[in-house]
Amino acid sequence: MPRWGIINERRNQLHEVIRLSGMNIIIDDTDHPLIIKVASIQAARMQVYFIDNDDYFHHRAMMNDADGAEYEDNAERAIFYARGVLETVKKLRWCPDVIHCHGWMSAIAPLYIRTAYKDEPPFANAKIVYSLYNEWPQLPPVANFEECLNFRDVTPELLRETGIDLTSPAALGQLAVRFSDGIIQGEPGAGAELLDYARSLSKPVKEYPGEENLGEMYGSFYDAIFGGNEAEGADGE
Repeated sequence: MPRWGIINERRNQLHEVIRLSGMNIIIDDTDHPLIIKVASIQAARMQVYFIDNDDYFHHRAMMNDADGAEYEDNAERAIFYARGVLETVKKLRWCPDVIHCHGWMSAIAPLYIRTAYKDEPPFANAKIVYSLYNEWPQLPPVANFEECLNFRDVTPELLRETGIDLTSPAALGQLAVRFSDGIIQGEPGAGAELLDYARSLSKPVKEYPGEENLGEMYGSFYDAIFGGNEAEGADGE
């Protein structure tokens, strides 16, 4: 997850993982150091890895600043986050079966997994599920969004083939939907237009299922995607 500026490192006992940190992620010819931190959730016996960078996350809140103004570089932050996560997964030598992305900050990950990282062993056979939520950037991406996205197979030609208007506030969500294997509505009313877009691409869609039996719902939806059966686990099922 991102190391949002609101996270108290001392209280949550975050510490940097030196062996994972140290690389630079280049976005539009600018180097951005990738810093990886980790903390533990003792009760769940789970480690949480945090993607950090002084420009994008340090002393910064989530989508809006302290005055409520939306950060103009949110789409660029999402690019850094996606590439930082994927590079970290490679270093950890994880080979996930399912990559479940949540919310706007992870919206670029499906694009990179299916293109720039498609031949990397950790991602070659993974399925991607994307969950939509109500919190979403309202400003359009930075003017040079196409140049910022450019990495390996993510070329201007590939981006134009998607038919997505990269100057629109909807671009992040459309990229996420276009390159995912299945879409889940994570909150009531979230992303109605993006759900319609997913259906137009014949993507399996699960509307908000409520809070009960989420584990069973996720499991059946994953199974449907692996089985190639778009009817199971989709709308109304």
